[in-house]
Amino acid sequence: MTDIRELVAGERSDLVEVLAGLPEEDWDKPSLSAGWRVREVVAHITMAYRYSTPRVLLGIAKAGGSFNRFSDRAARADTAALSNAELLACLRENINHPWKPPGGGYEGALSHDVIHGLDMTVALGIDRQVPLERLRVVLGGLGPKHLKYFGVDLPNTELRATDLDWSYGAGEVLTGTAQELVLLVSGRDSSVRRGS
Repeated sequence: MTDIRELVAGERSDLVEVLAGLPEEDWDKPSLSAGWRVREVVAHITMAYRYSTPRVLLGIAKAGGSFNRFSDRAARADTAALSNAELLACLRENINHPWKPPGGGYEGALSHDVIHGLDMTVALGIDRQVPLERLRVVLGGLGPKHLKYFGVDLPNTELRATDLDWSYGAGEVLTGTAQELVLLVSGRDSSVRRGS
């Protein structure tokens, strides 16, 4: 299997290519991440390269202990301070950055980039298919805590990919492509189908 860091770098490279080809007006269009335009999503993806750990911890403390509240404030502040070109340059310059989320490892970094990449491309109607080897890693890390984090409740349900040998859970079968299932388990809209 390809080294996980190569998969992360590949995903970031692909996102740079997509973003570099966007018309300026698309950066201000809504993403699938509630309340964020494409610009805020890019600011969020690149926050890990621009913020030190003490700055993040201070921001979370000022946000009443909520990482989500802090990251929303940071994304909005950063998009007010940085141009689209600066945000894109930050992503391009950090394709091989070793960041990984606390407790998530490089698999978590890949999931972060894949999900937020889909937030942008799906919302913009860009027909981009994330490579299956990356989606396999994202789905392979799925567990109850991830579903809870995204507010997804799938009791008595088996998720089954139609383009990968992958399933999760037990019960009524929901099928979809691996990419559709990533959208579903991350609380985004999806086109999964009921039945075997």
